[in-house]
Amino acid sequence: MPFLLGLVLAVGILLGAGINKKSIAFGSEQNAMQKIKAVLGYVKDNYVDSVNPEKLLELTLVDLLQHLDPHSDYFTSEQVKKMSVQMKGSFEGIGIEYNFLRDTLVVLAIVPGGPSEKSGIEVGDRIVFANGKLIVGKKLDEKFVQENLRGEKGTKVSLKIKRASKFDMFDISITRGSVPVSSVDGAYMLNAEVGYLKLAVFSENSFDEFKKASQALLRLGMKKIVLDLRGNGGGYLAAAISIADEFLSDGNMIVYTEGRQEGIQKSFATQQGILESIPIVVLVDESSASASEIIAGAIQDNDRGTIVGRRTFGKGLVQEEKKLADGSAFRLTIARYYTPVGRCIQKPYDKGIVAYETDLENRLKQGELINRDSIHFSEQLKFTTPGGKTVYGGGGIMPDLFIPIDTNENLNGGDGVLYRDVFILWSLDYCEKHKTELVKLGLKKFRSDFLLTDAMVNELISLGESMGFKKPIATNFKSSLVVRKYMKAFIAKNTWGNLGFLQIWNENDNFLHNSLSYFNK
Repeated sequence: MPFLLGLVLAVGILLGAGINKKSIAFGSEQNAMQKIKAVLGYVKDNYVDSVNPEKLLELTLVDLLQHLDPHSDYFTSEQVKKMSVQMKGSFEGIGIEYNFLRDTLVVLAIVPGGPSEKSGIEVGDRIVFANGKLIVGKKLDEKFVQENLRGEKGTKVSLKIKRASKFDMFDISITRGSVPVSSVDGAYMLNAEVGYLKLAVFSENSFDEFKKASQALLRLGMKKIVLDLRGNGGGYLAAAISIADEFLSDGNMIVYTEGRQEGIQKSFATQQGILESIPIVVLVDESSASASEIIAGAIQDNDRGTIVGRRTFGKGLVQEEKKLADGSAFRLTIARYYTPVGRCIQKPYDKGIVAYETDLENRLKQGELINRDSIHFSEQLKFTTPGGKTVYGGGGIMPDLFIPIDTNENLNGGDGVLYRDVFILWSLDYCEKHKTELVKLGLKKFRSDFLLTDAMVNELISLGESMGFKKPIATNFKSSLVVRKYMKAFIAKNTWGNLGFLQIWNENDNFLHNSLSYFNK
């Protein structure tokens, strides 16, 4: 015992020897903000290495807000700009979707109505120079490309383009403009009566886009609708309320919020919606969140339609955004969302941020995405709709009809060269060689008549191997069908845009199959 006490004392002396104990005086009346200022000032003046106090303050703000809940957060001015593009529904630039393939910027899609469409840019074009700056090489980053392609409306950018059908590079000058960012990924008729509409996000323009697409489907004879909110992470509350209003009768509650300062705020359907008499199925999955959950909850709680899919994400906290003088901003949770019958949409977050962020991964491990019975409902969170249907709270919206995840759709595993870049490159090469015949064939006949051959699949595999991916371990019949589905979908995207991709991708989709079966009851 004396030996141990002596050892502890010696270690304490050694550790203490490296600490120069000085105190910073704090009066008892000093508040938290003064403490933070004092500590940051002392760090700036005395830390062993030079530090950026503004960066330290930003990290402090992030940590402070994220300790409140998972959705209160701080954003730098650059992050604010990026987020505003998606939410405002437009940005200023040339209007292309691109990716870096083989160290080159390749045009994957052209935004309809944007400057690039008017200038003659084509899908598959390689942009080699922008205003004399080389856009090629392994060290390219997103910021560099955006600085050279995006810019104020009315300014010009001179591009050097390499196109497969031309031997030499050629110049295209584009006047930058306002580029619309559509929140409707696609809308088309599944059959003579059922329309399909996919919403990617809820932005400022979403309601107008949704209404325009719905009216087009009604003109085509739509009598029933499938609203696809899978993967839709939410957005503006006002857009979600306006869209829900189109389905619900006057006076039906859509959602309510409750906060410490603002109390209870209720939103009701107010107008004669154009879709009030249309039977509806809403498709959701574990990535459907926030505004998507508000619509799904409103449809379900008012006995207005059927929710098909898997339990939604569970994001039911209301944030208020405050801008700061330097362009940065922070979002603070001020209330919670509740469905019309009183279910709180927000899933628990009392186990910490890591547990919250890995929740979807844990759902998969626990079998929830494969088997509905793996979800354990609390009797204390059981609610009843006006029509007598039992629904549950506890986080997210549980669908009326459960659809398990299709593990064969995951092409990142050991089944082969099933990676996005390989599909993109192969399909671009194919479309460049067969563009004329594909356009002549048309999307409708392409869907019904075009078949992927074994030779095409082998070409894809060889391309993947040349890019460094391993040879497939196994290719059974089912996985081969999934591969062909990806190949055909990317050909359709390159030729007819997102609508082409969606129509191919949705073929043999369990969600849609069950939706159509529901309508036929």
